[in-house]
Amino acid sequence: MNIDINSLPTPCYIVDERLLTKNLEILHSVQERTGCSILLALKGFSMYSVFPLVGKYLKGITSSSLFEARLGREEMGKEVHIYAPAYIDEEFDQIVKYCDHIVFNSFDQWNRFKSKVKNAANKKIECGIRVNPEYSEISTPIYNPCYKYSRLGVTLSNFRPDELEDIDGLHFHTMCEQNSDTLERTIKVVDEKFGEYIKKMKWINLGGGHHITRPDYDIETLIRSILFFKNKYGVDVYLEPGEAIALNTGFLVAKVLDVVDNGMKIAILDTSAACHMPDVLEMPYRPNIINSGKPDEYAYTYRLGGLTCLAGDIIGDYSFKEPLKPGDKLVFCDMAHYTMVKNNTFNGVNLPSIALYNEKDGIKIIKKFGYDDFKTRLS
Repeated sequence: MNIDINSLPTPCYIVDERLLTKNLEILHSVQERTGCSILLALKGFSMYSVFPLVGKYLKGITSSSLFEARLGREEMGKEVHIYAPAYIDEEFDQIVKYCDHIVFNSFDQWNRFKSKVKNAANKKIECGIRVNPEYSEISTPIYNPCYKYSRLGVTLSNFRPDELEDIDGLHFHTMCEQNSDTLERTIKVVDEKFGEYIKKMKWINLGGGHHITRPDYDIETLIRSILFFKNKYGVDVYLEPGEAIALNTGFLVAKVLDVVDNGMKIAILDTSAACHMPDVLEMPYRPNIINSGKPDEYAYTYRLGGLTCLAGDIIGDYSFKEPLKPGDKLVFCDMAHYTMVKNNTFNGVNLPSIALYNEKDGIKIIKKFGYDDFKTRLS
C-alpha cells in the first residue's frame, strides 16, 4: 500500500481509485467481448462519490430497496434495476419513478403491482421474475439463496407459465464469492429447468456473486457462459456483481488504543468487528493486515479486539515483527465492500471516516462522521 496513512484520521476507510479503475477495466472488457451488461450491486458497494468513475465503465446499478434505487438514479444516472423479496405498497410508486427494470420474487407480487408498472408515465419499465433453480454450491446456509425453504425466487414446481405475459426476463442468483466454473455448472441446471421459458424472454440476469476481478478468476469460462445464453436464445445478458467492483480496492486504517494481558497479549483498537466490519463475525473470516502474519509466525502475537462492550468483538489473532504499542496504526485489507454498507453505531461507537486516493489529488477525506450521525438514527 504505497499511500502515506499518517495523515488519516482513525478509524478510516480509504479506497484506492487506481485499484478500483483496474477492476472496472476488467469488467468493461467482459462487456466488450460478450455484449453483456454489468451492473454495480449497491448492496455490496454504495460509495457514491465514485459513481461517476464507475459509470464510465458499467451500464448502471442494481438495487434491493427504494433508497438504493434513488441513490443510483441521482448519483449515477444510468440504468437502475431493482429486486426485492417483496415490495412495500407505499413505496412502489417511487420505485416506478426511479427504476428501469423491476424483478419480482413471486407471481403474486407481479400480479399485485403490474398495473402500476404498465401505467408508468413516460417510460417503459421492463419486468422480470426471479427463479430458484434449487442448485447452489454455497456451503454456508446464511448466504445460500437456494437453501432448503429459501424465500428467494420461484422454483420450477411453483412456476406459472400462463402468467408470463408482459414479463421481459428471468433472473437467478445462486452464487457468493465464487469462480466461473460454478457458474458454468449452474447455468446447465437453469437451462434444463427453465430453458423453454428463457427462449420467450428478452433478457436473462445471472445475478451476483461472480468474483470476476479476483486474480485467479477464469474469465474465459465466464465469457463462454454468457455467450451460451446469448447464442442459444438470442437474449441480452445482465450480471450484477457488487463485491467484484470493489474487491481489493479499499482499506480500513485503525489505531491501537491499549494493550492488555489475560493469558495472551490483547490489543484494543479504535475500530470494531461488530460495528465496522460485521462480516468478520457473520461469515466469519479473518481479514489480512499489512505487515502481519498468522499467530506465532512472527515474534509478537496479539489478539485484536474492538472498542465495544460485546465480549465477542474480536477481529482475530495476528503476529507482528515488532511489539504493538498505543498509537500504532494497522491497515486492514479488502475493506471497501460490505463494510460501509453494513456498518453501525452500536455502543455509540463512531463510524469510520471515508477517504479516497488517486495520484492526481492524493488523499481526499470524503466524509467524517460525528454525534449527529449517531443521534439522528434514533429518536
